[in-house]
Amino acid sequence: MLILREERIIDNDNIIGSNIRRIRLEKGIGQTELVKQLQLMDVDITRETLVKIESGKQHIKLEQLIGIKNILLINLEKILERE
Repeated sequence: MLILREERIIDNDNIIGSNIRRIRLEKGIGQTELVKQLQLMDVDITRETLVKIESGKQHIKLEQLIGIKNILLINLEKILERE
């Protein structure tokens, strides 16, 4: 179940984080590179935050999700779909 709360997306099943990790790896983009590109877009994120998002230990902010979608050149449905 996904819930939008104060611009954070509550993803208790870690669908988003695991999809981001899988897609990022498929495209051959490292965490550091993704974070660097997000920061150039003025998205507030650190590598530590990305690690936590991908592992399901931290909820993703809407601006982070949109930035990741744009960098990975995918649509939101791809990030939100269950395997």
